[in-house]
Amino acid sequence: MSRLEPYAKKRDFDVTSEPQAEIVDAGGDHLSFVVQKHDASRLHYDFRLEWEGALWSWAVTKGPSLDPSEKRLAVRTEDHPLAYGGFEGTIPEKEYGGGTVMLWDTGWWEPLHDPAEGIAEGKLHFRLHGTRMKGEWALVHMKNRGDNWLLIKGKDEFAGKGDAFLKRNTTSVTTGRTMKAIASEKPVAKPREHGKPVPRFRKVQLATLKDAPPEGEQWWHEPKFDGYRCLMAVGKGGVRLYTRNGKDWSDRFGSLCEPAAALDVESALIDGEVVAGEGGGDFSTLQRALGEGGALTFYAFDCLALDGTDLADRPLSERREALETALKGQPPRGPIRLSPFISGSGADVLEAMCKAGGEGVVSKRVDAPYRGSRSKAWIKSKCVRRAEFVIVGWQPSDKKGRAFSSLLLGSHEDEGLIYRGRVGTGFDEDDFAELSEAMEPLARKTAPVDAPKSEVRGAKWITPKLVAEIAYAEFTGEGRVRHGVYHGLREDKEAHEVSAKAEAETDFDSETKVSGVRISSADRVVYPEAGLTKGDAARHVERVAERMLEHAADRPLSLLRFPSGIEKEGFFQKHAGKGFPKAIGTVPIEEKDGSTEDYMYASTPEALVSAVQMGTLEFHIWGARRDKLERPDRMVFDLDPDEGLDFGDVKKAAADLRELLSQIGLESGAMVTGGKGVHVIVPLRRISGWNTVKTFSQTMASALAEKEPDRYTSTMSKKKRKNRIFIDWLRNERGATAIAPYSLRARKGAPVATPVTWEELEGLDSANGFTASDMEARLKKPCPLLEVEPKGIGKEVVQALEDWIGS
Repeated sequence: MSRLEPYAKKRDFDVTSEPQAEIVDAGGDHLSFVVQKHDASRLHYDFRLEWEGALWSWAVTKGPSLDPSEKRLAVRTEDHPLAYGGFEGTIPEKEYGGGTVMLWDTGWWEPLHDPAEGIAEGKLHFRLHGTRMKGEWALVHMKNRGDNWLLIKGKDEFAGKGDAFLKRNTTSVTTGRTMKAIASEKPVAKPREHGKPVPRFRKVQLATLKDAPPEGEQWWHEPKFDGYRCLMAVGKGGVRLYTRNGKDWSDRFGSLCEPAAALDVESALIDGEVVAGEGGGDFSTLQRALGEGGALTFYAFDCLALDGTDLADRPLSERREALETALKGQPPRGPIRLSPFISGSGADVLEAMCKAGGEGVVSKRVDAPYRGSRSKAWIKSKCVRRAEFVIVGWQPSDKKGRAFSSLLLGSHEDEGLIYRGRVGTGFDEDDFAELSEAMEPLARKTAPVDAPKSEVRGAKWITPKLVAEIAYAEFTGEGRVRHGVYHGLREDKEAHEVSAKAEAETDFDSETKVSGVRISSADRVVYPEAGLTKGDAARHVERVAERMLEHAADRPLSLLRFPSGIEKEGFFQKHAGKGFPKAIGTVPIEEKDGSTEDYMYASTPEALVSAVQMGTLEFHIWGARRDKLERPDRMVFDLDPDEGLDFGDVKKAAADLRELLSQIGLESGAMVTGGKGVHVIVPLRRISGWNTVKTFSQTMASALAEKEPDRYTSTMSKKKRKNRIFIDWLRNERGATAIAPYSLRARKGAPVATPVTWEELEGLDSANGFTASDMEARLKKPCPLLEVEPKGIGKEVVQALEDWIGS
């Protein structure tokens, strides 16, 4: 019986486009091998080795693994004809093996002993020379298990860990198509005939980081993309897509090969950036797209050679003309696009780019040649603070499902590899798996960097070979990242090239000192609409510190931090983290569950300004001071109007509440919050505990709401707040906070929470009318809140409230 008879019996060649069952003589000097990704009744990988005119075949259920400890089940199937090694397409659903077939890998194999004897004995050892599968492998027959074999990777330089290998390679090695594109029968475009050889890779030009773009007519400004730098080489012989370091990623960027091959050029060497999807994705999205075979877009911004002519020494303006010629006819929203540029004010371009959520701009001298090194003819200015770091280790986690708590970072500088801090956020399940797999074989016992023991206690160290992209708020004075967020591994950059010196120095180019505190990036705009910078916020706090501390000193604090300004995400923090300034004190407080946590407090101007250096814009305070935490000294009613009400309604409510408080024996002051409402604040003698103050304030708010239900509500429900003012008494619970007097608010216009006299309140048009510029004049006058006499919630006051409720 012919070797291919079983193959032929299972197929109807009038229906399927699979090749006929023909034994052919071997051609060429090498034995071919092929791996086909096959989405049949279940997804698997068909592994085939050429021998004596046909293909030995195995179905590898989980796909090949680079991990020598992973023994993958490989079920021997019928031999296939050699022509099957070129088959890619769809087998009809009702036919044997119905489903999509992709040419996942091709190459040649080198037997390490007599193949026929190996098959007969159940041990076949060989070396693969494929696009993806390389090095030594083995197929071992499982005794007494029929057609079941095991596919095992040998321990060599091509070995690895886990399944990132399969996730990373999701396109055809011959057509660049995904499984989806093959299933939809997307045609493979016939490559255009190119008359000149494919240009060789050359080193790319790199930009110098600056805090702001240059100005002048000799510069133009392009968007800074968030992707992988790519040098596209097109010519006779096909397409090559190189990373910035010269790695051939034609396979990884496979979906771009077909449109690149269609360019109407004799040859071209084009510089650009590969980004995710339709051009709007960030680096994390790009990582997913590469792993899942998603859409890619190439933004071209320079042309180094065209039709055999080297253009590197020509000015940028001429190279741009050549680039536009090379890309002529490309669809505007196609996979290969021309990067736009803008002439004019660099500062205006950067501001517009940042407002649109962009990465930043790269400013380029119009008259400069192209140089394969870092150059000041290209200047990059960032909206988002992001850089590459070398991973030097990790810290274990005690949380279930989390492989580590944080990564430890470093970078190569003149003095060697130095410690750059930690990153503990931004990871998802896939990241944990990928990083664990990548770090495991790099484990080492000694630290590759000199790091503070307090920060790296219990650390697990690795040889510094992995490069991670990290977003961060800023660098500390010690040169470490603060509030880092992981965005992915960078496979296009070598660890020894990674330096964060420029980023760290840029962070402190604009530093200034306020109240003796060094403010990094003092000219960073944190209130875009008001034009207020981080330095301005620090100077405001310095100006009002003495007055603010009269209200806020020694109270547990919650800080509302916006490290990148109010247009980016902010967060509350009530516990001091590692690296917090020493000027900010801590006080241990027992929680509801019996545990004890350290809360922050401030007692000096330096402490308040230090908080601003950490990105703080709003200060929120407890109603008690740390010397008597269980005895509140203020009661706050926050009058929060529904959207349909105007400020006049709020002012009338505040006046009514003041009158009631006075009637029952308590004096009060007013503060416009910088938002929509008013705080009516009652200074207290410290004779009552939290439960008394909370119950009293709740009773009072509820009674007002019951007496005038059309005007007030004492519940947070949005439904019940319709056309009413919510009398928020919840500020008076233990652990609750209220905005501190004289604090900035993280709102448009940079308003300030400002105490006012009752007479002054009557003439105000809004609760957000005071800004930092108003404070100097106000500080020359006494604080209205400090003029109010504190009184206690004693029996007489409680009785007076009960009498009012019953009246």
